[in-house]
Amino acid sequence: MNFALRIPDYYRNDIELLKGDVSINQFIINAVAEKLATLKTLNHLEKRALRGSRKHALDLLANAPSIEPRENDRL
Repeated sequence: MNFALRIPDYYRNDIELLKGDVSINQFIINAVAEKLATLKTLNHLEKRALRGSRKHALDLLANAPSIEPRENDRL
């Protein structure tokens, strides 16, 4: 699939600085892939959240033991 893409001139310097050793075409493809992955992840998490229950989450927390965290779990 091919698209004629018009990118405003004011993005050129940023793209040139950030693209590294890859072509502008590859840089744009990677940017699109990252955006698609982000949107798909957000969509997935929103669907999962709709299946959740506040009561269930609070019940799980109520059953958590009241103990000090292990040394390697401390902040």
